[in-house]
Amino acid sequence: MHLESRNLAPGTVNLRHGAVRRLAYEAADCGLLSADLAAGIRRVKGVKKLGIRLGNWLTAEQGQALWQAPDRGQMKGKRDRALLALLLACGLWRHELAVLTVGHLQQREGHWAIVDLRGKAGHIRTIPVPDWVTGLLNDWTAAAGINAGSLFRRVSSAGKVWGEAVTEKLVWHVVKEFAAKIGVSKLAPHDLRRSCARLCRAAGGELEQIQFLLGHVSVQTTERYLGCTQRIASAVNDRIGIEPKA
Repeated sequence: MHLESRNLAPGTVNLRHGAVRRLAYEAADCGLLSADLAAGIRRVKGVKKLGIRLGNWLTAEQGQALWQAPDRGQMKGKRDRALLALLLACGLWRHELAVLTVGHLQQREGHWAIVDLRGKAGHIRTIPVPDWVTGLLNDWTAAAGINAGSLFRRVSSAGKVWGEAVTEKLVWHVVKEFAAKIGVSKLAPHDLRRSCARLCRAAGGELEQIQFLLGHVSVQTTERYLGCTQRIASAVNDRIGIEPKA
């Protein structure tokens, strides 16, 4: 089949090529496409284009300000602090957070973790939970009297805990509410997951371990989350131990 491209608007070829690559990434993460095949699609070059794709990532200072924004003296504030900390520090999808139960929190190798969490496309993974996040979760569950069932519940305007679980929509509203309070616009729950990846990398985290943390099938998806760009001035191969002695 011959594709006529004379009348295509500028940038259309790049747009379609990018869409195919994104579809391949998502298909690999959902288990519908092998990682090798997705990587092969990624290597197919499109028409060269100018500019850098920008994403929404929080700096460490912004991330800290976000989870500390809720009032810890209020019941809702205790819940929202723990909720935001989990999204930021553990890279959860919002639907994973909504279904999280007390039973998911267990100790593994002397470290607290969310164990056997079923995420996107049925993928099951174990997610380490930092001690400071565990402390926030303990503050919330102790105040709310939660010792079984859903980890996060609704809180009324009077501070009463009710219901069986929170919804994905509630998680979205919590992120938007406190993002506005710290002066960050257009922030979504998924941006906290992306921020988690980049902050882990900036702290020296290995790419493979970040891939495990986020539950990506393909390491290329992890790279997209990081928003990686090549550094030439401080190249990774400048000092690898085989260069001549000074």
